[in-house]
Amino acid sequence: VLIGRAMGKLQSKSSFHTAKYRADGSVEEMGPARAVRRHSPVHTDGVTSVAVLKPDLCVSGGRDKSVAVCSWRSGAVLRRFVGHEREVTKVTSTLDSNRVFSASRDKTAMMWELQGTSEPSQHFPGHDLVVTGLAVSPDASLLCTGSRDNTVCKWDIETGECLGRAAISRNLVTHLCWVPGEHYVAQTSEDKTIRIWDSRELQVAHTFPAKQHVQTSCDVSQDARYCLSASSGSAGDGGEATLWDLRQTRNRVREYKGHFQTTTSCVFLPRGPALPPSIATSSCDSTVKVWDQDTGGRE
Repeated sequence: VLIGRAMGKLQSKSSFHTAKYRADGSVEEMGPARAVRRHSPVHTDGVTSVAVLKPDLCVSGGRDKSVAVCSWRSGAVLRRFVGHEREVTKVTSTLDSNRVFSASRDKTAMMWELQGTSEPSQHFPGHDLVVTGLAVSPDASLLCTGSRDNTVCKWDIETGECLGRAAISRNLVTHLCWVPGEHYVAQTSEDKTIRIWDSRELQVAHTFPAKQHVQTSCDVSQDARYCLSASSGSAGDGGEATLWDLRQTRNRVREYKGHFQTTTSCVFLPRGPALPPSIATSSCDSTVKVWDQDTGGRE
């Protein structure tokens, strides 16, 4: 399920061995690669973002301005939410929650109730440009949004009140990810940096050394020890994913090189009892790669 979040609208290449990574952390060995299961289209235009909602459900956002909740087993669309005026850029939720969050080019974020009406249950307006980052706190009480307007905002989910707004010159936000069990939020930017925000005061707690290319996406491991970021690239220059230590040293640990174009997404895969820690990356070179987190080797 989590690999789906990384794939976006890319078409994967064939592989020789597959494993099914479930949202609850279990892994099912599948043996030799089988045909990809295909379902009827969920959106009428490109899919821009996918996230896990429950072990058997995922939420997606599209250029058709809609948010959809689907069963990945049957392909059935269980709910569809329409309210954004322009394309949806990001969707997220907290696992096993009944709430879905979306961001859009209409400069807003919205919250939707899985068991509620088709109307948004909360609006989060306030950015001046497209909203490109979206992250929910572990206790589901706060929402952080980021935008190409160089700002990061913090919101009270229940009231919709903006609790803080921080601006940094040239900080064109590309992605946000809340650190599990912590007050910190990881953020990537077009200024080639990865920032760690302290959500309590909405201040930057740490900035990792700038990379050579735009940082397009990030993810944080479930044990909150590592951050993963993805780089733009072209013709084999750039396109790597980078593993960062979130503990005291806060050093760059390892790079994963092998994509020939921009790496658009990166995720930590659920840990299986018989498998080493692994990550997945997707790229504009039409491939999804799975890597051994500790050695950098491809699986």
